Amino acid sequence: MKKNILIIGGSYFYGRLFTETMARNGGYRICIVNRGNNPLNIGDVKEIVCDRKDLSGLKKRLPQLKWDAVVDFCAYTPLDAQCLLSALSKKQIRQYVLISTVSIYGNTRDLPIDEDSAKLTGPQPELGPAARYGYDKLLTEQFVASHCRQHQIPYTILRPAIIYGKYNYAPRERCFFDLIASNKTIILPEIDLPLFQFVSVWDAVRILRLCIGNPETFGRAFNLSGPDLVSYGRLVEVIESVTGLETKTRYMSATAIDDMRVPLPFPLNGHLIYNGSRIQRSLVFSYMSFMEGMQRTWEWYRQSNT
Repeated sequence: MKKNILIIGGSYFYGRLFTETMARNGGYRICIVNRGNNPLNIGDVKEIVCDRKDLSGLKKRLPQLKWDAVVDFCAYTPLDAQCLLSALSKKQIRQYVLISTVSIYGNTRDLPIDEDSAKLTGPQPELGPAARYGYDKLLTEQFVASHCRQHQIPYTILRPAIIYGKYNYAPRERCFFDLIASNKTIILPEIDLPLFQFVSVWDAVRILRLCIGNPETFGRAFNLSGPDLVSYGRLVEVIESVTGLETKTRYMSATAIDDMRVPLPFPLNGHLIYNGSRIQRSLVFSYMSFMEGMQRTWEWYRQSNT
């Protein structure tokens, strides 16, 4: 018997690859809900156009099925989650999976950051338009955990670090590929100190698949973060290796980079280092290396630009 999967979002990047991957497996009946801006048109995947904040619309449009998993890619505030959970009865949900973010953690020098590290205590004005992003995601996590415990709904929270790979629309690795492909100069910080950790979208999809229906993940939150420590310099080394192309680089101070508004995608003044081992122990799997993930990413980039 096929399992029913309800996906909220699912048409961009992580959600898109997850939806495609699950659709290739004949064991699932998949329904996705989004605003219809990017129709997927994938085989038997049922697409419902509805704003997730439209409670009456959700109640009318959602199929009256028992969902083996409700996977929520785009709950940014507690109201987002509340509206969806109010549209479904507790008997309909066998597992709720919230895709959160490592941005819910507070600033700390105690690295790597694990799931029990200190969380934000309020918005971050220094981030400008994104000031509320991490804090609102934390509040959403807290609402989901409270609601699901109250209604005895198994839930799982996934907190990806920096995701890269197929379908990435964010200006991360793509901006470096664009520069090297067009033989333009890559500007890098002269002090190659900040270290970052990533998770490939292929690993993120694999983890999500393994979490569905897995009691080992119920009532728990997990970081998704590969073990490789990557600086800007190391990132360029990896890109040169996977592309076979030489890069033209120019080194500048962090102050000059900020003054010139060079659009580098990662911080210049702090590490982003996370412990992603809890999910490894729970699911018994290994992350792919950053080199392998970037090789796959470059291959996809070339195919999508030909």
